[in-house]
Formats: sequence, structure tokens, C-alpha cells
Amino acid sequence: MRILVAALSFICLIALPVSAQDSPIQQLLQENRTLIEQSSRRTIGPAIDALRDSGLPAAQAVLEKWQARELWQRKSDGLFFFAERTGDGYRLIDIATGADVGSATGGEIEQLKPNSGIRALIGVALVQFQLTDPDPARRMAALDAIARNAEAAHLAPLRASIATETDPALTSRKARLERLLTISYDDEPDARIAAIESFAGDLGVDARAALNPLVATTRAVTAGDPPATENVARRLAPGSDVLSEAAAHALLVEAGLVAPRISASDIRAALAAHVENGQVGGVPVAELDTDAARERAYAALAAAGLVPATATSAEVAEALSSHVFYERYAETDPRVTEAANAALDAIALKVGMNQAADLTLDALSLASIYFLAAIGLAITFGVMGVINMAHGEFIMMGAYTGYVVQQFVPDYTLSILIALPLAFAITFAAGVAMERLVIRWLYNRPLETLLATFGISIALQQLAKNIFGTQARPLTSPGWLDGSLVVNDIVSISYIRIAIFVLALIFLGLFLFIMRRTRLGLEVRAVTQNPRMAASMGINPDRINMLTFGLGSGIAGVAGVAIGLYAKVTSELGQDYIVQSFMTVVVGGVGNIWGTLLGATLIGFLQKGIEWFNPSNTLAAQTYMILFIILFIQFRPRGIIALRGRAAGD
Repeated sequence: MRILVAALSFICLIALPVSAQDSPIQQLLQENRTLIEQSSRRTIGPAIDALRDSGLPAAQAVLEKWQARELWQRKSDGLFFFAERTGDGYRLIDIATGADVGSATGGEIEQLKPNSGIRALIGVALVQFQLTDPDPARRMAALDAIARNAEAAHLAPLRASIATETDPALTSRKARLERLLTISYDDEPDARIAAIESFAGDLGVDARAALNPLVATTRAVTAGDPPATENVARRLAPGSDVLSEAAAHALLVEAGLVAPRISASDIRAALAAHVENGQVGGVPVAELDTDAARERAYAALAAAGLVPATATSAEVAEALSSHVFYERYAETDPRVTEAANAALDAIALKVGMNQAADLTLDALSLASIYFLAAIGLAITFGVMGVINMAHGEFIMMGAYTGYVVQQFVPDYTLSILIALPLAFAITFAAGVAMERLVIRWLYNRPLETLLATFGISIALQQLAKNIFGTQARPLTSPGWLDGSLVVNDIVSISYIRIAIFVLALIFLGLFLFIMRRTRLGLEVRAVTQNPRMAASMGINPDRINMLTFGLGSGIAGVAGVAIGLYAKVTSELGQDYIVQSFMTVVVGGVGNIWGTLLGATLIGFLQKGIEWFNPSNTLAAQTYMILFIILFIQFRPRGIIALRGRAAGD
């Protein structure tokens, strides 16, 4: 029995090396052994391609291990193994079966260390295997890798993998990527044109990235007609808006068709340096009073080798008139460039329409912010006729209320839900206190009201600085408001802006409900229309003014919480919105909520439109907007929707 066991052990020891040497994958590596050992990016391609195209089950593992620098070669016989470190040595693993085939010391084996260029080539070869990998995540990773760094070698394995793909999402992704690679790398013009036409009107950035190189042009010059082999985009006339004479001359110089032209000042300096016996290049100094004479003298100096040669004006003019200037496509097939231009035109039209939609969303978002900031002012200024310069500070107080609540309630969703009513209560109370202590004594005295509220505004700002400091404080939005609603590669809007838009609609509905369906609203409307008649009917105007001012201030506090979610919370937060709030109320119509809504919409669209025309200068956009508002109120001083009653001055 012992003899039998010993015999079997001996047979196994003999058989494993033979198996490692005779396996098809090992034989393939041995056939390309010289290329692998040289490890040169210029020569390694055939060895990698042989592994990729072998169809052997172990080929993928060998390529992956090779790329990861986990492939080893035994020095004694040149066989390749995988290896794992064990103590002072290494355990050798058969590359075909994964079986343990013995051990070796570090001196007996050599690690293959491909450089970055060889690893990149191996990565391209691995795409074929990764695209058909059983794991969908690995197939998606392969597609991501191709999209980041596509190569012509990717096209064939990508096409072959589409038919066997079982995941619909991956099938769609592969098909799109295959069309993109077809545009760039396919040898058949008809296939490229079909792929190009399939992207007409497509908004994907990847589509434009594939099409734009096809219509890229370079300028060229020739003595006769452009070569028939070149795909000419258009001919250029020197001296036109497209090609200046200086640029045309530079093309001639670059092509070696004419000498470079030296500036007039350099010519004068060169002539002055070579005056001999009252002459320069045989031309008397007294005659050097014209450009032609100076050029003739300089040409004589150049012929003598004293100065660099330069082209005369006549030579430049002659060269410009005798040569043809044109733009040529990098793509040589005219049908391909024609299809690419048509597809890009369709894309440009659709991009323009979507940019208009995106601009509209931005304008509506900004309008909702202005409406939310101005709705409280529409009550205090529009209904009561009080110019409250401290309205922005109520917005600031609301934002700081949200910040303080988050210091005690770490759940951002819950903290916002608590902060909204709390900000309303705090700013409502502050508004009531302000009305009782200051405003009530200043009704029908607008200048004194403006100065008093401006002083209160400065005091509140300084108080906020003393309490919270001058640094911006974070008011963090809940996680479900992170990110944006992405319609396509062009149109998107952040969830915070959507939430503010919804909040503005809620407050619009709440305000309309209060004004039309409650006793307070009825009394406010009565006091607004005719305070004396309202008083004679048993309504207390002082109480209504107090509650109205408090309501407007409370809404400003809620607006502060919403605005603080995306704007920096500082003591100057309110100052960023006070001017727009007053403009919104004045343009819309003093004292009318629908007018405030229209005013906010007009100003939001106007500001975004101006910024679109002049995106690099937001200060100019603000200035143009104010000028437009001034012009607008000259023709419609009562705003879009005028209110009759006390607020209108009746």
C-alpha cells in the first residue's frame, strides 16, 4: 500500500510540470516568449493579439494577471506561472488550471512588469472579454472605459457583444457606443454616414464630441486649385472678415512661398544702422522719405547679407493675388462631412430650443425666489403703504432661525419643518413689535418711515454680526433636496429651486385664502380700500395694521429659511433681495398679489435674459434691469395691475 501511494505521488510530481508545459495557453505564451521578454510597446502587439484571439478559456485570466503584474516566468525553462508569496518563497500556480505546481524562490522566477503603454494595450485586449463577462457590472465598467478612451480596436468586439447582450439597458448603451465608434473608426463611408444620421437632433455631449472632429477645418494655401484629394470646406479671400491680409501672408510664410515681412519700425532701425557716406544700400538718405524707397534700400542690404530678407509690399500683394486660400476638412470624404454638418445643424436647432427651455426654468426659479422674498413686502408696502427698508433683515432673521434650529436638531428634514413655523413666529413677533413701537407713529409720513426703517435695518445687521459673527453660516438642505432634476444634457434644475417654487405657490394659495376666505382678509381689504369707512363699521384699523405688518414680516421670515438653503447665510443676506423685492412690488402693482406674481416673473425673466446676453458681467445685468424698470414705470407708474384705495393714493 505504501509503495502504491509513493508511486502515485511521484507520478503527480512528474505530471504537473508536464501539464503546465503542454497546456495550449502555455504553448501560446512560449510561441510569443521572445516578444514578451523584450517587453516593448512597439513590438508586444502580436503577442497580446494572439492571446486575445486565441479563444482559450484561460486567456482572459492571463491578460488580467499580466496587466496587474502578477504573471511570473521561471528562469530555468521559461515557463509562465501565477505566483503567490509564501514566507521566503513563492507558490507557483498553473495558468491553465489554477492548480498548485510547486514552489520557487525569488531568484528562480522573474516578475513581468509591463509599463503603462503595454498595460494600456492589454486593457484594450481585455475589452473583448469584459464586454461578454457574466457580471453586468463588469460589462458596464467596460463600456465606461470605452466611452472614456475609445480606440479603433474596440469597435469589432463591441459589435460582436451586442447580439449576445441580455440586459436591455446595456444593449441600448452598447448600440449607442457602437454608433459613436462607427463614426470615428469604421472604414465604410456608408456605415459612418448611417451612424451620423442617427444622431441628428441628439442632445448627448458624446454625439457632438464624435461629430465635431469631422467638420474641423484647417487653413491652407496653394498656387493653383486645391488638390483633388482634399475635402475643401470653402475658399477664403485675403482681406475679408474671415481672413485678414496679415493672416493670409502668415500662411504664405508658413508654406515657404514668400519671405516674412519685417515691420516698418524695424526697417527704419536697420537702415539707420547701415548708413555709409550718406547712403543706405545705394539709396541716398535724403530719398528715404517713402515706403518704396526704404524697402528698396532694405532689399539691397538683404542682398548683401547685412540684414534678414523681407518681402516688399509689392511682393506680398503679388503673392496674395496669385495664390488660393481655403479651408479643408480633416475628414477626407465629402459625403461624411456633409452628413456631419447636417446632423450638427439639427443638433444646434434642438440645443437652442432646449437652452431656451433651460433659461425659462432658470427664470421661473428666480422669479419664485423674488416672489417669495417680495410677498411679505407686498403686504407691508403694497397694502399699508409703509416703506419698510428693514424687510430684508426679516429675511435674514428667518435664515438665521433655520441655522440655529439645525444646531439642536441634527435631522435636516425635521429641522426645516421646525424652522419654517418658528421663523414665521419670530419674525411675526418682531414685525408686530416694530409696528407698535415705530411704524404706528409714522403713518402717512413716508420719508420719516424710510429713514426709521433704514436705521432699524442697520441695527439688525449689526446685532446679527454681534451674535453670529461675520462668517457665513451653513443652512444645510435635507438629503432628498440634493442634486438636480436632469431632463437631458442641457435642461436641468436643482431640487432646492423646485422646492422654493412649490413653497412660493403654497404661499400664494395661503395668501389668497387668508385675503378672500377669512375675516382678517376681509378686514384688511376694507381698511385698504377706505380706513375711515372700515372704522365706522366697527373694524379697528390699528389692530389690522399691526396684524398685517406682522403677517408680512412673518412671511419674510419663512422666505429667509427657503433662501438660506442655497444662499450663504450672513448678516447681509437681506440686502441682496431688498432692491429686487421693492422692484417686484412696484412693477407688479402696489398692493396686488397677482401683480406681485407678475412683477416677480417679469423681473426674473428680464434678469436671466440680460445675463444670457452678457453672462460675464452680472453687475451690468443688474444695472440694465434697473434702467428698464425706471423706463417701465414712466409709462405705467401704477404697475402691471393697479390697485385702487389707500395704497394707490386714492
